[in-house]
Amino acid sequence: MRAVRDGAHRRGATRWAVWAATFASVMAVASVALGAPPAVFASAAFAVAAGSPRDVGGVAAGATAAGKAARNTEGRDAQSADTPFRAPVPVEIAPGVYVMFGSGDAVTPANHGIVANNGFIVGPSGVTVIDTGSSYRYGRAMLDAIHNVTRLPVELVVITHQGPEFVFGASAFRDRGVPILAQRRTAELIRERCAICLKNLIRTLGEDEMAGSRVTVPDRTVDGATEIDSGGRKLRLLYFGPASTPGDLAVLDPSTGVLFAGGLVSVARIPELRNERIPGWLDALDKLKALDAKAIVPAFGKLARPADLDRLAVYLRELDAAVRRAFAAGVGLTEAMHEVQVPAFRRDRLYRVAQPQNVEHLYLQLEKDRDKTGP
Repeated sequence: MRAVRDGAHRRGATRWAVWAATFASVMAVASVALGAPPAVFASAAFAVAAGSPRDVGGVAAGATAAGKAARNTEGRDAQSADTPFRAPVPVEIAPGVYVMFGSGDAVTPANHGIVANNGFIVGPSGVTVIDTGSSYRYGRAMLDAIHNVTRLPVELVVITHQGPEFVFGASAFRDRGVPILAQRRTAELIRERCAICLKNLIRTLGEDEMAGSRVTVPDRTVDGATEIDSGGRKLRLLYFGPASTPGDLAVLDPSTGVLFAGGLVSVARIPELRNERIPGWLDALDKLKALDAKAIVPAFGKLARPADLDRLAVYLRELDAAVRRAFAAGVGLTEAMHEVQVPAFRRDRLYRVAQPQNVEHLYLQLEKDRDKTGP
């Protein structure tokens, strides 16, 4: 008989069951993939299963650290752990607009955490940086890459959201006295939660790789959409409300039509749901499409097309609907994590690990909503 979805007894039981399932599956994948000591992953797996407060926002990286080392599940770009550190070469995708493309995989020692896309825009008087990578080391490498392109100073860093793969290079820019800007809620989340994100990255990448990395809270914030002049170039900062995170910013360069979409868009990679608002996210994707940008730089993956935004919206809708159906039918959490699939996305990066975690996340949200409103 399927699990009955009421009462504290059931919630406790499902969480212990989730712990067992999550721990076992993650340990199996991680130990096979990397031969890593299971103790490294145990506390994070338990945090998700036990419903710890660490399973919120950017801190969800702590709960998913157990799967981080195993997430190169498709076997793409396999590398040895001693692969030398090489920052991506900046690619000029429009006049004065450069992107440093990450691998799009999960963070592992082999890729040195170089997984996300970052970029910079060179104006007449200076440079605007958009996102900074996962470590101080990467931030320094980004500064060197900019210096190889132009001798103009970096005038501003814009952080699009609080994902750990995007924020920890900011300390290298702070050391140079560069102002760092984010949406107000992103700045708050970095202050409140990124210390745990940093610990998890150190667990995954090691002390040497993360040397010098620290939580760097933005010193400039915006509440809503606005236009700024940075480096002598007018840029639009777009905010559509809570979406993939509470404080997502996108950056549009009107002179070239290039849009840095930040955490709102990933290409061929399953998004990791943490403190998203799916209706707001879908609305944001529609508004991004309406901009008719000439090029869209996603958080992960190659340059996006409008069809990629549509595809992401399909995933979010189908996932949300499938979890709601399972919950309404009385399917237990552990069973839902195995049964709820979005088959068209099975080949996307991170699917095998992120899909059950996304199901768990949405399912527990439904439980909380039910408990607030009653049966």
